[in-house]
Amino acid sequence: MTRRLDDPALVADEYSDDARLRKRASAYTGVHTGVDAREPAVAAVIGAKPKRILEVGCGWGELAEWLARETGAEIVAIDISPHMVGLARERGIDAQVADVQALPFPDGAFDCVVAAWMLYHVPDLERGIAELARVLSAGGTLVAVTNSRYHLLELRELVGSGPSTLSFNRENGKELLGSRFREVRREDIDGQLEFVDRGEVEAYVRASISMSPFVANLPASIAEPFVARRANSIFVATR
Repeated sequence: MTRRLDDPALVADEYSDDARLRKRASAYTGVHTGVDAREPAVAAVIGAKPKRILEVGCGWGELAEWLARETGAEIVAIDISPHMVGLARERGIDAQVADVQALPFPDGAFDCVVAAWMLYHVPDLERGIAELARVLSAGGTLVAVTNSRYHLLELRELVGSGPSTLSFNRENGKELLGSRFREVRREDIDGQLEFVDRGEVEAYVRASISMSPFVANLPASIAEPFVARRANSIFVATR
């Protein structure tokens, strides 16, 4: 059973709660990853020297809070999940429920837009990217973060979930963004993700949108610690 990560019903159900998302996020922010992949994304935003930032797909608001602290800029955030918007507001973030495919902001309203691990959830990706470009001022910067199609490949092979189904990924991101942005730069953050034991592996698989249907395939005994490659990418695109 292949799950499409841009299925609106699946996305709405998945993000009605934050527990599984927090577990998935540990693959790029946790203590076993070697580096927090958000750090170079934050550095890219700081480098753009923005005065007004929009974060799309803000989740529980931790990144928006981080960006506000580091840049001093005005931060506006959206998410399609009312639950996530509520959590972001609890952090003091100006957040609202909205869809990246129809942003409720005028043309050129922001000088930086951040889309971290969310564009692959957008059903009409071309329309979503067009909206990101529309709300950016001339010369504005988009910072988009995603994964390679080979991210956690060993884990996928272990449970037989098949190849990654990300619609926006390391391999095609530059081409997709290039249709709306005049310059696109990619920075890769590679390494390994170590799971201490089988229990950790199972917990992560159960939290994964695409791998959880295959959790019954997890062998009773696996190499411990279990190591999988991590492959995240940051795109910095100029309007």
